[in-house]
Amino acid sequence: MPTLYSKLLNQKKENQKKFAVLIDPDATSGSELNKVVDRCNEAHVDYILVGGSLITNGSFDQCIETIKLNSAIPCIIFPGNSFQINREADAILLLSLISGRNAELLIGNHVLTAAQLKRSALEIIATGYMLIDGGRTTSVSYMSNTIPIPSDKYAIAASTALAGEMLGLKMIYMDAGSGALQPVPSKLITEVTQQISIPLFIGGGIRNEIQAIEACHAGADVIVVGNAVEKDATLIKLLSQAIHRIG
Repeated sequence: MPTLYSKLLNQKKENQKKFAVLIDPDATSGSELNKVVDRCNEAHVDYILVGGSLITNGSFDQCIETIKLNSAIPCIIFPGNSFQINREADAILLLSLISGRNAELLIGNHVLTAAQLKRSALEIIATGYMLIDGGRTTSVSYMSNTIPIPSDKYAIAASTALAGEMLGLKMIYMDAGSGALQPVPSKLITEVTQQISIPLFIGGGIRNEIQAIEACHAGADVIVVGNAVEKDATLIKLLSQAIHRIG
């Protein structure tokens, strides 16, 4: 069976743009979670990501169980910490925060979870995670104790992503953070895509079709939206259709 990562590589090669919905178990649970999953199914969303900076209500495992019971969409863990692991998911983005200088988020947490991940059936996708300034302090920048890359420092972002690829990371995820005032700028996305050959995920601050389409045209392979669809679930269908029309 092809792996999720091999599919991502093929999709990138064929310039197919994909859409992922990020679900924060703290913000979406119970009947609301079921509604979101149903909307994802109806809109033919490509991936469902699960994770958050904090999981305070103990619903992480239940969230993944609900998704797997009600959808065939690949469920990927987007971990906010080393405790967010569940064997029922299809894959996990093993995030290294390459935009910061916090050693725990570069390698420390990975050491703690390596044996557990090896025992699991999860597909592990080593991912370079880059925080980009979205105009406000976000939960992830506060919790990670790191400073985002300024949104106008294109060369720094491009060199950081390139270094991640040279280190053997399989993917780059650039994130303006949940609730960002502005998404990752198109020019910054383009500068990064000109330097790397691995798949690029873009998230944070995307609230409408125009922003999603601009990010795709700039070079993003997968658009991730979480906070906006928490507030308005009808966006799932609109964004999915807009992105799929491109690729």
